[in-house]
Amino acid sequence: MLSSKVSSESHGQDSSYFLGWQEYEKNPFHETLNPSGIVQMGLAENQLSFDLIETWLEEHPEVLGLKKNEESVFRRLALFQDYHGMPAFKDALAKFMAKIRGNKVKFDTSKMVLTAGSTSANETVMFCLADPGDAFLIPAPYYPGFDRDLKWRTGVEIVPIHCVSSNGYKITKVALEEAYERAHKLNLNVKGVLITNPSNPLGTSTTREELDLLLTFTSSKNIHMVSDEIYSGTVFDSPKFTSVLEVAKDKNMDLDKKIHVVYSVSKDLGLPGFRVGLIYSNNEEVVSAATKMSSFGLISSQTQHLLANLLSDERFTTNYLETNKKRLRERRDKLVMGLKKAGIGCLKSNAGLFCWVDLRHLLKSNTFESEHSLWTKIVCEVGLNISPGSSCHCDEPGWFRVCFANMSDQTLEVAMERVKYFVEATEMSSYGGHRKRTMWDSRRKSLINKWVSKLSAGNCESER
Repeated sequence: MLSSKVSSESHGQDSSYFLGWQEYEKNPFHETLNPSGIVQMGLAENQLSFDLIETWLEEHPEVLGLKKNEESVFRRLALFQDYHGMPAFKDALAKFMAKIRGNKVKFDTSKMVLTAGSTSANETVMFCLADPGDAFLIPAPYYPGFDRDLKWRTGVEIVPIHCVSSNGYKITKVALEEAYERAHKLNLNVKGVLITNPSNPLGTSTTREELDLLLTFTSSKNIHMVSDEIYSGTVFDSPKFTSVLEVAKDKNMDLDKKIHVVYSVSKDLGLPGFRVGLIYSNNEEVVSAATKMSSFGLISSQTQHLLANLLSDERFTTNYLETNKKRLRERRDKLVMGLKKAGIGCLKSNAGLFCWVDLRHLLKSNTFESEHSLWTKIVCEVGLNISPGSSCHCDEPGWFRVCFANMSDQTLEVAMERVKYFVEATEMSSYGGHRKRTMWDSRRKSLINKWVSKLSAGNCESER
């Protein structure tokens, strides 16, 4: 006999968001070893600025050597660390977060709780703020992983705040009130609102007006406001990033005990494998309980030591943030231009590691069944793993999240050529059935041969 948690299907990992990953893992693209494989465009990783961190590490070998002032700190790091975290690391992280926010917001390290990534942070916040059966309102489309992170072990329910493409998915008072009333009709006790700012999957930052509206709404309902700001350092275009804490300060709510922020270095620094996250709250009870819960997912002392040194280097962090934003903007532009050449548009974005892409014109009907069919074809035939809007609880079929920062320029070029050929084959209505499929297969084989030849030529050139 196993627990109901094991035997239930409430883990949220049976959505197309995770199924696409499974298909990719069966047949991953490689420029030379598997050029016909699936390109991973469903993973929001930032691999564009690893070289900056690698250069810093080469210049500071003592950090990886676990030394300080030429003396070993191995024994100190090897022993059990207090779950409050290393003071030097918390200080450096607080200053880094303030820098991202233009120093308009300062962070008190006594109000910070360290966690093993933002997944752990978000779940811990749910455990602290809600009981099983309570609900949080979340603007939709939202990150598919929230169905696992926020609900599975906590028993908390998610009620979507329905946002629409016609106004660029802005959060409105009408949408907030409608979601709140819908929750009550379902006999759910609403404990708060949770947003991602910038938005995953939209790639847009929440405006000051929206944040003001949200704080007014949560205050009037006497519920919590949680802002997941793990993409705050990726804002590469206007408008600039505005934290909920900045707006709260302007509204004289900066000490409000119902406002909480989640952060991580997984996206801004591209270090998801380091498992570094945090909760920031003015609520002493939340900080105390969350700190005790953090025992189940601590950040290793070696990781804290490394990042304390890295983030304390003001010259490095300034250069990194500026360079990384520039690279993200350039990569976003490459994706948008490649899609445009294929006749595909997307929501105007200014942040994040992805674009919200409009493929509605490729649907056979305006249904989620048609969206699923299109997604299956794109993953299995075109060889691109992208995330369908339905997995993000989007109300409108035909939108997809497409990631752009987890691959090389060359791989993105391959992906865009595949998209172009696929759209051309799909839209040539004069070709039907088998002939149309044959045309696409032929073009894809030609594309693969072209890419392999291009790589071979490049390799030969580099060897001369």
